[in-house]
Amino acid sequence: MNYTDLWTTYGLPGLWIVLQILAFVIPILISVAFVVYGERKVLGAMQLRQGPMTVGPFGLLQTFADAIKLFSKEVIVPREAHPTVFFLAPILTMLLSMIAWSVIPVNLGWVIADINVGILYLFAVSSMGVYGVLMAGWASNSKYAFLGGMRSAAQMVSYEVSMGLVIVCVLLCVGSLNLTDIVMVHRPWWVDVMLFPMFIVFIVSILAETNRAPFDLPEGESELSGGFLVEYSAAAFMLFFLAEYANMILMSAMATVLFLGGWQAPFGLTGAWIDWVPGVLWFVGKILFILFIYVWVRATMPRYRYDQLMRLGWKIFLPFTLIWVLLVAGTLLFTDSLPKRALVEVAPVAAPVMVPDTSLIETDR
Repeated sequence: MNYTDLWTTYGLPGLWIVLQILAFVIPILISVAFVVYGERKVLGAMQLRQGPMTVGPFGLLQTFADAIKLFSKEVIVPREAHPTVFFLAPILTMLLSMIAWSVIPVNLGWVIADINVGILYLFAVSSMGVYGVLMAGWASNSKYAFLGGMRSAAQMVSYEVSMGLVIVCVLLCVGSLNLTDIVMVHRPWWVDVMLFPMFIVFIVSILAETNRAPFDLPEGESELSGGFLVEYSAAAFMLFFLAEYANMILMSAMATVLFLGGWQAPFGLTGAWIDWVPGVLWFVGKILFILFIYVWVRATMPRYRYDQLMRLGWKIFLPFTLIWVLLVAGTLLFTDSLPKRALVEVAPVAAPVMVPDTSLIETDR
């Protein structure tokens, strides 16, 4: 095989995959900066102040200035910290927030890997985010950081159970683990109404999953002096900061795919006056709506106590989601609305013909 054949066989497909990955990663990294800017402006409006307004027009370059400042500072590692795990923790957290986008469809056919178990892959990758926080808390060799890591582990595990049951409710109504199928399957209006309580539970759970207010207990500035981030500075701190906002966008995309119809027009609207809008714009608009809820809750609600956080997860959300899964399954079964899959017809195999063995029969000679 010559070099031309090697390039045709491996080079071109590999280059196409790299371009697809860059087409997802670069906009996400840029959007993180503007999500931070939007959060500061919305918080400023809610608190009757202006927010960023000095660096760049309308303060648009303030987040980029902050990023340059953090990356130009010296990274300080505590003397008793484990240096390898200390630096691996933010890298792993940022990496996990990026690789999950490989199965997110932002439009019909606009997905890197349209696998049949996309929702399972997405749930598995998002659940691994706890390892980065645990590694950061342990490697820092600080009691504050270690307590923050333990808090995050308990918090994420508690609310992942509820998130899993919420996803089960959606899968019962769809009958597929493929994210494109979840968006494209037509659901009656009464099914969407029945799933609305699960949407509320999912929104609260992703607030806890991403350690956002009022569930930002792993950081806990008032009692833990920064929590698992207390020993991080400069570029390492910036990676954690980027990963947090990238996870916010990722969880918003999950809510959009599961409950809000993905790239389709809201409320099933159709017509020439609305079909001209690209599906990507609908997808981005729905993500911005979920992100606004993040900011709205942060500006409105005080931080929960840790016992309140655990009580909400285990004593309220877990029983409620279990009962709701049974209710959804029973309703779909009673109304004969369970998703039906086409059965593959297999040609009947002819029964073998039994030929008697006559070798043992004595014949008259």
